[in-house]
Amino acid sequence: MCKVIFTCLMLFLTQVLAGSLYALPDGPRDLKDTVEMVLVPGGTYTMGTDGGFPDQQPRHEVALDPFYMDIHEVTNEQYQKFLKDTGRRNPDFWFPEIDLPDEPVVGVSWNDAAAYAAWAGKRLPTEAEWAYAARGGTLERKYPWGDSFDPSFANVGSFGISPVKSFRPNDYGLYDMIGNVWEWCSDWYSQEYYGESPRENPPGPSVGKYKVFRGWAWYCAPDQVKVTKRHNSNPSSTSYSYGFRCVKPAK
Repeated sequence: MCKVIFTCLMLFLTQVLAGSLYALPDGPRDLKDTVEMVLVPGGTYTMGTDGGFPDQQPRHEVALDPFYMDIHEVTNEQYQKFLKDTGRRNPDFWFPEIDLPDEPVVGVSWNDAAAYAAWAGKRLPTEAEWAYAARGGTLERKYPWGDSFDPSFANVGSFGISPVKSFRPNDYGLYDMIGNVWEWCSDWYSQEYYGESPRENPPGPSVGKYKVFRGWAWYCAPDQVKVTKRHNSNPSSTSYSYGFRCVKPAK
C-alpha cells in the first residue's frame, strides 16, 4: 500500500512540474501580468466609414493576423505590481487608498502604457487590431454588441469609473471595448492614414506628433460612442479617463 501511495504521489508531482494538471487557459499568461487573454482570430474586415469625420474615411479592407488581447483594461492592482517592480513614478490621479484594485488604472500617458506593456511581455494594440476586436467578430457594427445602443454593455453617460467586468462582454469575451476609460493604441495618428494604409496588418504612420486612443469613457454620451470614431493625444499627456489594455501575438 505504501508503495502504491508513493508511486501515485510521484506521478502527481511529475505532472504538476510538467504543467499537465494545471494547464493555462486559452490565452497566454505572464508571471508579471496574470490577466486572462482571449484569442482574437485573424481575418479581414472593413475599417472606417464613409459617413463620418474625414479621418474615418475612406472605408478600406484590412487583413490581420491572429492575436491575444487582455479581456479587460489594465487595473490598479496590476499597475501597482509594475510600479513596485520598476520604480516608475505613480500615474497622475493615483489614489490607491480610495481607488478600487479592480478599477482600470487612469492617469497613464501613452509612454507609461507602452512601458507597462513591455514589462509584461506584451505590447499595445494597433488601431486596426483594436477596431477589429471591438466588433466582436462581425464585419459591420456600430457598437461592439450590435447596431443599437445597449446600456448593459458599456459604462457611458455615467458619473464615474466602474470595476472591470461590470458590464457584458462582446462576442470575443472582451469587456469595456466601449466606455469606462479611453484606451491607448500603439499607432501614431494621421488624419490621412486611412487613405494610404496597407491592407496587411497596418501599423499606423511611421512618425507623428500624437498617438491614437479609442473606446470612449464613462462620461461620454451614448449617441457618440461608435466603434469607428478616432481620437488622438500627445503621448506624454494624461487624463483621469486615459487607460489601456495589452495584446500579444498568437504564435
